[in-house]
Amino acid sequence: MAHHHVTGKQQNSKMCLVCGLKNPYGLKASFYELENKELVCVFTPSDGHQSYPGRLHGGITTALLDETIGRAIMMHYEEMLWGVTVEFTTKFKKPIPLHQELRVVGRITNDTSRFFEGTGEILLQDGEVAATGYGKYIKLPLEKIADFDAAEQEWKVVRLEHDPKMIDLP
Repeated sequence: MAHHHVTGKQQNSKMCLVCGLKNPYGLKASFYELENKELVCVFTPSDGHQSYPGRLHGGITTALLDETIGRAIMMHYEEMLWGVTVEFTTKFKKPIPLHQELRVVGRITNDTSRFFEGTGEILLQDGEVAATGYGKYIKLPLEKIADFDAAEQEWKVVRLEHDPKMIDLP
């Protein structure tokens, strides 16, 4: 395993399915920027996130990969840049257990004036790759995506006592 320094933490919101801290159905995931320009999502699935007993639902697996890869673009620009998913592919390699912390890694692999692409993986506690993802996103100004008021949506960095300073990745 290689040690990677955390250089920043990304915002959470109020109601997003993946990062919303007040969404009763949400995953409440945290996102950490690494010095190597990869983004890591940390998430622990619970019973409400299952498909087969004891296993993470494939739709949630895909949502975690999509959100992490899509957010990775924010590390590459000074101003806030947003993307909307145009295409996404998930490959499922291993069952993902509940009640174990997962690391979801995302990176940008191609960035043009209108689109960006990225890849990512969900890593189990032992570092094994459980799922991989590829996404293509169109760059859009936030006002063309949704009526988004940052204060109303509570879009802010929320510091937690257990935020890591280093993240180990294979």
